[in-house]
Amino acid sequence: MFYFMKPLPESTMDFTGWQPFIKNDWFRKNFMLFVYALQAALVAASVLLGVWEFTNWFVKIAVFCIVYVCHELLHIVVVWRIGDLSLTHSGIFFWLNSDAVMSKARFWTFMTLPFLGLTAVPAVLLLFVDGFLFELLLYIAWINAIIAGSDIINSVLILLKPNRAKFYRGFYKTEK
Repeated sequence: MFYFMKPLPESTMDFTGWQPFIKNDWFRKNFMLFVYALQAALVAASVLLGVWEFTNWFVKIAVFCIVYVCHELLHIVVVWRIGDLSLTHSGIFFWLNSDAVMSKARFWTFMTLPFLGLTAVPAVLLLFVDGFLFELLLYIAWINAIIAGSDIINSVLILLKPNRAKFYRGFYKTEK
């Protein structure tokens, strides 16, 4: 089931043996400060590189909206058949949550696929195009990198977890 602007129902799972995904209490409480700092650095770098100067604002806003929707759809593709999904928001941020228990590989794919598909792939394609298409792909790559600020940090944190870890709603456990 897909919950739009509603949180997932309360979990009935027994969390015995599960640990918080971010163990450090201070880091967990201040996680968004790191996301904002990364996003601010990406915005500053994109401005310095002239990424925002390629066309008019109507096109930029339309491309931004399309990139954002594609970004979220790539997240959804990874977990569509294995659990319920909820799209909620907090301030200007939208959050996609799932009640699926995911392996380390699937959870990393869930967090990283939009970054790979909408930032890494366009960045590689930049080597083969020029003109307006070059500027458009560059804009798409930078916009998605900015959108994916929390995904980038979470992807790194996932890689630091044990290989046999299972993830569920902000917690993980290592299976033996």
